[in-house]
Amino acid sequence: MRGRRRDDTCVFGSHTDFSALSTHCSRKYLYSPQRWRELLDFCGFFDVEGVDHVLDGKRILLIIGGGIAAYKSLELARLIRRRGGEVRAILTKAGQEFVTPLSVGGLTHDKVYTDLFDLTAEADMGHIQLSRDADLLVVCPATADLMAKIAHGRADDMASTALLATDKPVMIVPAMNVRMWEHAATQRNLTQLIADGVSVVGPTEGSMACGEFGPGRLVEPEDIVDAIEAKLGGAQLLAGRKAIVTAGPTHEPIDPVRYIANRSSGKQGYAIAEALARLGAETHLVSGPTALADPFGVQVTRVETAREMLAATEAALPADVAVCAAAVADWRADTSTNSKLKKDGSGQVPPLSLVENPDILATLSAAGAQRPQLVIGFAAETDDVIEQATAKRARKGCDWIVANDVSPGTGIMGGDDNTVHIITEGAAEHWDPMPKAQVATKLAARVAQALTS
Repeated sequence: MRGRRRDDTCVFGSHTDFSALSTHCSRKYLYSPQRWRELLDFCGFFDVEGVDHVLDGKRILLIIGGGIAAYKSLELARLIRRRGGEVRAILTKAGQEFVTPLSVGGLTHDKVYTDLFDLTAEADMGHIQLSRDADLLVVCPATADLMAKIAHGRADDMASTALLATDKPVMIVPAMNVRMWEHAATQRNLTQLIADGVSVVGPTEGSMACGEFGPGRLVEPEDIVDAIEAKLGGAQLLAGRKAIVTAGPTHEPIDPVRYIANRSSGKQGYAIAEALARLGAETHLVSGPTALADPFGVQVTRVETAREMLAATEAALPADVAVCAAAVADWRADTSTNSKLKKDGSGQVPPLSLVENPDILATLSAAGAQRPQLVIGFAAETDDVIEQATAKRARKGCDWIVANDVSPGTGIMGGDDNTVHIITEGAAEHWDPMPKAQVATKLAARVAQALTS
């Protein structure tokens, strides 16, 4: 979704540029929540036409803790509203050091609560009413301090008091320095919170603002909203089902330095695994070498070669559906050396004998009693896409083939968009170009329909 340009108004992409927004607002608008809302509405941030309102009528109390990741709570509030939810926010004193009540209020379209001793709000016991009116309390980011307060029942500010007074489910999204996350005290508090029935989303592993690397990074806002939907009983069409997805390339070693590979990024397979998990499937992703983070809610096994991928896929059986999106190398070196192959100055090229790799798609399609109910393959072609994909489906024995044209210039291999054709028994369905994430969502819905019909 993009903001609509009008005179010199900033145009924003799919991720909100709050820095640009703030700068623009300071030039042209008064600093008031109403002016913020007018500007945000104007830029299209609450234009939800065509968006499925999975969270329609659901009320989320968002508690924003004090950490550098607090800025992502703004995007989270926007995404909840885009999916039909209502958001009220409590902003802790520490949280106000990173985001302002003004920006939070502009995105929630509601008052932001900061003070336990606000005479107006507390005349009606506001902290209790807030916690009872919500369908779910979400603490994001959940700092080490907030986790400790919740675990030990402390109630010395608006946030901790609301959390202690609630009779509704609580979800925390931790974010902190890796050493703080791994500290024994934090882990004890985490264990206690889980025992108390608190849902925990993340953290993920990655580089942090402090310069360190490891677990403690906030889960991305899109994944948090997915977790909220799942918690509040979103469309779990694949609950109780098991899915296997393969993704990425394989690397077939020639020597310790060189290998046979391809240009696959794994983006489409990762998106499919995440989309199936969002629908409730117990999803196992078998991934070749990629630079992608593990999809949220998905069990991941990382492999290098085609033979390793086959073994990991067979180990994940039985399953209800298998989606073979990996670009598996067709051949591997007959033998790989333990020493680097070197030029000797003679001009002679060392012989390289190739052998065929195992066919993972054909193996799953002929797995007998362990064959998944639905087996889906991919066909990345450069010529005669539909004809080649139709022939591949018959040859492999799978149920569907998802075909695409990966000719140079399409940008599909390694890109973010895809144009696919779904080949089934006697039919070919052509989908319009769309982001790979949207392809994944649409394909997962088709899988759910096929398995439940």
